[in-house]
Amino acid sequence: MDYKGLRRKYPKFVYQNYSWRVGKEGLEISFDFRTEPDICFRSNLLIEGVKNWQIKRVGKRVLDNLIFHLGMIEGINYWKATCSPTIEVRTGYLNYQQRRWWKKLIFKGMGQYFYENKINFLESNFLKINCLPQEGKRTGCIFSSRLKPRFLVAVGGGKDSVISLELLKELKRNLRCFSLNPVKPAKRIIASSGCKKPIFVKREIDPLLLELNQRGFLNGHTPFSAFLAFLGVLLGILFDYKFVVFSNERSAEEGNLIYLGKAINHQWSKTLEFEECFRKYSKRYLAKALEYFSILRPLYEIQIGKIFSCYPKYFPLFLSCNVAFQTDSGRKKAVGRWCGNCPKCLFIFAILYPFLERRKLIKIFGEDLFEKKKLLPLMNKLIGKKEPKPFECVGTKKEALVAFYLACKKSKKKLPFLLRRFKKTILPQYSDLEKVSKKIMSSWSNQNNLPKCLEKAVKSAIKKLLRTNQ
Repeated sequence: MDYKGLRRKYPKFVYQNYSWRVGKEGLEISFDFRTEPDICFRSNLLIEGVKNWQIKRVGKRVLDNLIFHLGMIEGINYWKATCSPTIEVRTGYLNYQQRRWWKKLIFKGMGQYFYENKINFLESNFLKINCLPQEGKRTGCIFSSRLKPRFLVAVGGGKDSVISLELLKELKRNLRCFSLNPVKPAKRIIASSGCKKPIFVKREIDPLLLELNQRGFLNGHTPFSAFLAFLGVLLGILFDYKFVVFSNERSAEEGNLIYLGKAINHQWSKTLEFEECFRKYSKRYLAKALEYFSILRPLYEIQIGKIFSCYPKYFPLFLSCNVAFQTDSGRKKAVGRWCGNCPKCLFIFAILYPFLERRKLIKIFGEDLFEKKKLLPLMNKLIGKKEPKPFECVGTKKEALVAFYLACKKSKKKLPFLLRRFKKTILPQYSDLEKVSKKIMSSWSNQNNLPKCLEKAVKSAIKKLLRTNQ
């Protein structure tokens, strides 16, 4: 459907209400949204294991504020169906600075959505955020008590959270995991890591949204990592953890393309810019003492790939392919394995290739992706020879070049198809890849938010791991 027609037909998206209660399984949360005039959504969330005593420790007003904010970020997932020009908040109050912050989150976090739906998000009065009721005009009650100096680690099914867990274990930190709608790889990683009493959160999207997607309403990428950030703060407060740890790396800083003169970045909610914006917002409006940060921020993806090669017990457990979990808005069943055809699969294969034996890689992926001729266009996109850079959580073009270069350098026998093409057509264009590869593989960014109690030890542990397999 045409986005302009949808905006005319559905002029207002309303965050109507949120509710919560402690049930047998844990904290049950519901959010109610309405796209005027006639579309209603309900989103449900269950945080397993929450007890009444935890609610009392946090306090109702604080919990209300945290859940209200979680509903704000959840609402974007439903707003995107119509891209309504007004978002009206009827269940809480946001001051002027907060409303500006949320508009920035939408404008930058929804860049891919705007681009793919050909939406001019720069037109005047594109989006207004209004708040009702405004009696007293008071923002929510923040959590101002101390938190125990423990680490709560977000775990998906990929390699990055494995490294975070192993680093914190090696440093003998008190840690616990949390996972949203945990897939089998996430559960396997948590179990193998020895993490006790993981916190599982179940999130149910309203089936009506999937129905609207199938009927041609707007769809697209949302800043999922931002949702996880708000969820992480809520869990940190409920379960008494001062440090909420994510595994976002510096490679996320590179965008995909320019649209309407603005940089579009699929990974914006994983960037340092978002991390710092969120930290400031959280400390001012959510919880003063809580520290949200990414432990892998100083590193590139290819460095993380090398570190991951040091943990063979996770090779059969992890799964970073997003296609593996896609259902095409409910039209198909998720396959739950490496697809071997997407940018993510090829990139992960490429950054592991220099550091793992070929037979081990084939055991992970089920095949040698470098022998697949149809992946040549994807290779060219990953290394920046074809635009745009894939809309996936992959590394920078420069480190993709380094990965293919190191893969060529490592191979003693006949090169597989993609490496032959790389060596023949790409490598002659770059005379400095040896120098660039050494620089990237030894790099450490000081632009990070690692707590002072952790930074020196993490840096030392990582440098030690990167010296392996030289």
